[in-house]
Amino acid sequence: MSNIEYDVIIGLEVHTQLKTRSKLFCGCSTAFRPNDPNTQTCPVCLGLPGSLPVMNRHAFELSLKTALALNCEIAPTTRWDRKQYYYPDLPKAYQISQYDLPFSSNGWLDIAADDPALPPRRIRITRAHLEEDAGKNVHDESGRGSESRVDLNRTGTPLLEIVSEPDLRSAAEARRYLENLRSLLLFIEVSDCNMQEGSLRCDANINLHIHNADGSRTATPIVELKNMNSFRNVELAVDYEVRRQALQWQKTGQKIGDAPKQTRGWDAERGVTFTQREKEESSDYRYFPDPDLFPVTTTIDQVEAIRKTLPETPAARRERFQSQLGLSAYDASVILDQGPEFTAWFEQIAQLCGDGKTACNWVTQDVLRDLNADGLTIDQFAITAPILGTLLKCITSERITTKSARDIYAALKADAAQDRPISITDIDRLISAKGLEIVRDTAALDAAIAQAIAARPDAVNDFRSGKQSAVGPLIGMIMKQVAGADPKQVRELLIAAINQ
Repeated sequence: MSNIEYDVIIGLEVHTQLKTRSKLFCGCSTAFRPNDPNTQTCPVCLGLPGSLPVMNRHAFELSLKTALALNCEIAPTTRWDRKQYYYPDLPKAYQISQYDLPFSSNGWLDIAADDPALPPRRIRITRAHLEEDAGKNVHDESGRGSESRVDLNRTGTPLLEIVSEPDLRSAAEARRYLENLRSLLLFIEVSDCNMQEGSLRCDANINLHIHNADGSRTATPIVELKNMNSFRNVELAVDYEVRRQALQWQKTGQKIGDAPKQTRGWDAERGVTFTQREKEESSDYRYFPDPDLFPVTTTIDQVEAIRKTLPETPAARRERFQSQLGLSAYDASVILDQGPEFTAWFEQIAQLCGDGKTACNWVTQDVLRDLNADGLTIDQFAITAPILGTLLKCITSERITTKSARDIYAALKADAAQDRPISITDIDRLISAKGLEIVRDTAALDAAIAQAIAARPDAVNDFRSGKQSAVGPLIGMIMKQVAGADPKQVRELLIAAINQ
């Protein structure tokens, strides 16, 4: 089977639930209650005769905020359309959405290139439009043939659909795009992006452009992938589908071009995609303007007022962390990937201790390790930002050593584990009680150094013979004898004494 050359063409459709208390066109709650099905419904979201929808203004404002953060153009007028299709989880038999007049279009989102040496890749955003969610079909997956059920609690929940241009060229790029988009949505506080609860969902449209011998290109039919419930599964599913389409082309050649577009599901357990149905065209949905809802007009003043509420974006923070705090691109990404609360926590520590790199090292290593081990979020962590920032200030001001700071950190954690309250004042208390303040009295160090040299003449001879590591045991002896001694200072004085 001969090898073929091809370009991978990927476009993503991302649905994110907006952070509102009530649904898009009625007052029902949007709270996640999987154990109380069909308890958050009313005549409006069930589409009962005589009920009329009323638009949720806050949902529209959150949508505008997102579109502006995605650099989209805002339409002065937008309207609502009915998207006609029948599923058991859609009681009205139509979904209120937007079709030919979305409220925003022509945006972009930058992602890192595969090669770190290259500039970021700009992924174009076709449109971002607002629509209501459907309900949820709950099927018996045990294989025992039990009944399927429908939970309509989600029906009418406000969704923002963000549609990219087919600018992505690999499964890894698709994942990075989703990670950047999720980070943006979290930092501008429009969605909690909880994929387990359905607050962030993604469909991927994939096909290949085959390189022909005559220099032309032949496109395989577009496949829409569904049922991907994590960024990892999106990457795996896209990668599998690319390989499947390439193999199919090798087997059938030009005949694949005559196949219809299709929708395929992702089976995470088997690691394969499977056919669900032929993919619908827009004409199949018979869109028409919703007669029960007025068009929405947005003024320039309204747009600018919302633009002023936009916080610093993750991309801008990443650049600032690198240029002002001296962090690497990797370190900045690790912090930002933890979310806005963690990032703000880190920034407070960096400001208090005056050294971004020191703050980063502790936060990404010690703190993240402890959070993951104990299953905690940063707001549940006993050692607050003021406490840790003050402790790290003791390092940067050369009051204590890093090793001493770790001893204090461990003591604070132990107190918290015993439900004893901890505060900034405990830092001074522990430094004093443990004698951890860096020793400035060289006489005490000189005496300890002389004692160590006399106790280990073999180590001294090894060092004089060129074995640099021989001073390690001597430094350890001195550090045990003089609490709070600075290892760097001890090493310098020790080597000077040996060389005398």
